Amino acid sequence: MTRLLLATRNAGKLRELRSLLEGERLELVGLGEFPHFGEVEETGKSFEENAALKATQAARDLDLWALGEDSGLEVDALGGRPGIHSARYAGEHGDDAANNAKLIEELRGVENRSARYVCSMVLASPGGRVIATTRGVCEGRISNTPSGVQGFGYDPYFWPEPAQCSMASLEPQSKDLISHRGQALRAMISLIRMHLGSESAVGSPEEPTVR
Repeated sequence: MTRLLLATRNAGKLRELRSLLEGERLELVGLGEFPHFGEVEETGKSFEENAALKATQAARDLDLWALGEDSGLEVDALGGRPGIHSARYAGEHGDDAANNAKLIEELRGVENRSARYVCSMVLASPGGRVIATTRGVCEGRISNTPSGVQGFGYDPYFWPEPAQCSMASLEPQSKDLISHRGQALRAMISLIRMHLGSESAVGSPEEPTVR
């Protein structure tokens, strides 16, 4: 059985990715199993560049197939912010409460609340060569008040189309069907099977988007 490294220490992302890959004949591991592996500096100027940095460095240093992911929220009224800085928008990485507070304060009095979640995924082979890239986008809007207890990040304030509730109000399976991360991974699954020799116990994925 081939090992596939999900190049993240974010528990929420790891949980979502493992759920989406359930049924694939792969041994899934996360960076939490490699405490000696340092943080990857996200110096890219796009989600795709940062995902590639994570995937290639992890694949090269740990000699494993690696799936790198970078995602975030783009708000039209803020010129696309927080974008690639979504996880550290308020300064400290991963402080969801502070990030949400800053977002809502910046949107105070703003009528245009259109926004989208964006996710880029990159598959890298042992040695650090990029094999494939996929992308998923979930359109929606930002609410003034939070709702729901599922998910993480900006989910309590993000109302995806066409759902009539916040992302944090959706059950995990419903979220996976429409989320940016679900879209990107479903597009990646056939590529993972092709290159890692995985066969699924579930149905066929969507056609991949490869760059």
